[in-house]
Amino acid sequence: MFIENYNLKGKEVIGFIGSFYRYEGLDLLIDAFAHISATMPDSVLLLVGGGEMEKELEEKVKKLSLNEKVIFPGRIPHNRIPGVYALMDVLVYPRYSMRLTELVTPLKPLEAMAMGKALVASDVGGHRELIRNNETGLLFPAGNKFALAESIGSLVKDHACRETIEKQGMEWVRETHTWDKTTSVYAEVYAKALEKYQRASHK
Repeated sequence: MFIENYNLKGKEVIGFIGSFYRYEGLDLLIDAFAHISATMPDSVLLLVGGGEMEKELEEKVKKLSLNEKVIFPGRIPHNRIPGVYALMDVLVYPRYSMRLTELVTPLKPLEAMAMGKALVASDVGGHRELIRNNETGLLFPAGNKFALAESIGSLVKDHACRETIEKQGMEWVRETHTWDKTTSVYAEVYAKALEKYQRASHK
């Protein structure tokens, strides 16, 4: 559907999947993409989702004359998301630095790594907990559109680097963030709590 409807065949697809909240930095991503598209005519930006900034982002795209290069397919059913990931070459998470993004660890970068996708993300605290720079993804200074454009461009151009990051990111997720791994700590906590309760109830 996407390849036919949006003419993605043979394109370098830069993408984002999620909600269009202001802190996600999608306006910054569009500014960075304006620089990228000037030197990479086969690149497109695919913004999947919706939210409070949707209209504002669409207006920004029109103002920058990027209508044919930035695609807004809207929200996609969950069962079709893996197919959308498959179309993307580089995923981008350009969150701005604020209390929420510094403290909260997002799931989307993990999802991208699990799908075997290379990613670029801002260096906010939540991202630094997940991404090892130049190993499982690229980190750029939050809010810097030129650094963002450079980081995306490096992955789009350097296929060998991109493949290495894809491989390392997928391996890291499988080694450290399967459900068994992430829930094991809670099992240990509950076991200790149960043991303490049982000792107390037998006194």
